[in-house]
Amino acid sequence: MADVALTFDCADSTLVGILSVPERVATRYGVCLVVGGPQYRVGSHRQFQLLARTLVARGIPVLRFDYRGQGDSAGEYRGFEDVGDDIRAAIDCLMNRCPTVESVILWGLCDGASAALLYAARDARVGGLALVNPWITGAATQAQTMLKHYYGKRILDPEFWGKLLRGRISIGKVVLEYLSFWRRARDRSASHAQRADEFTQDGTPFQRRMLLGAERWHQPMLLITSGDDLTAAEFLDVTCKDPAWLAALGKAALTRQHLADADHTFSRKSWQTQLENWTSEWILAQPNARS
Repeated sequence: MADVALTFDCADSTLVGILSVPERVATRYGVCLVVGGPQYRVGSHRQFQLLARTLVARGIPVLRFDYRGQGDSAGEYRGFEDVGDDIRAAIDCLMNRCPTVESVILWGLCDGASAALLYAARDARVGGLALVNPWITGAATQAQTMLKHYYGKRILDPEFWGKLLRGRISIGKVVLEYLSFWRRARDRSASHAQRADEFTQDGTPFQRRMLLGAERWHQPMLLITSGDDLTAAEFLDVTCKDPAWLAALGKAALTRQHLADADHTFSRKSWQTQLENWTSEWILAQPNARS
């Protein structure tokens, strides 16, 4: 296994990445890790670095990189909904530097998963999507998720009631917060993306663009979700209730995995190991893996 630090061009900026190449390649696919949140190519608790090492040890080439304006890359960060050029440049780099790669799998966590879904159908070189706890947050759906999955659990938690009775939690504050989420959850107009960061430059909410990306995607998709994560809960609630999402995901060659007790970033070693195993097993099960 060899890790190579490299740079490559994206528009008028230079991006930094780490290319990991196995000694013996086991598949026609290469993986491009699309980072999520305010992260760079290493990830929270070295998540992306550890994932890359496991994949490479199993014969899968991996490129992890920093967006423009993130980590060591130059330029200005544009937000996850507008990193298509960054992803395209990373795919160019991976395929040019690793000739065994015939098709690319985009692997993304949180809004990195969202960015991957927004981009994938636009590039024929992308042959698979691995989406982990995708970010689909909207004003109304976030409020609905908080009421159902956060406050619903708190009401049944004896520790919460003990703190409330001992005055360690302000009942007035709790009631006001609950009412605020309740009003947002009932506001139908909020479901059409009222927050400024939910709109793209052309005025289309990114959630709508994600759905369009899913409708246009007919290749293999791996969806991994965590049970102890509000981001995952919101994505599952939205996509399981919306007929358009159900139809879109039904068209894809979809594999679902769910780890009930894991948090958003799979911070425990056992959770990270399961994430790595699910990812590598799914990739190596795709057609035309080398024997």
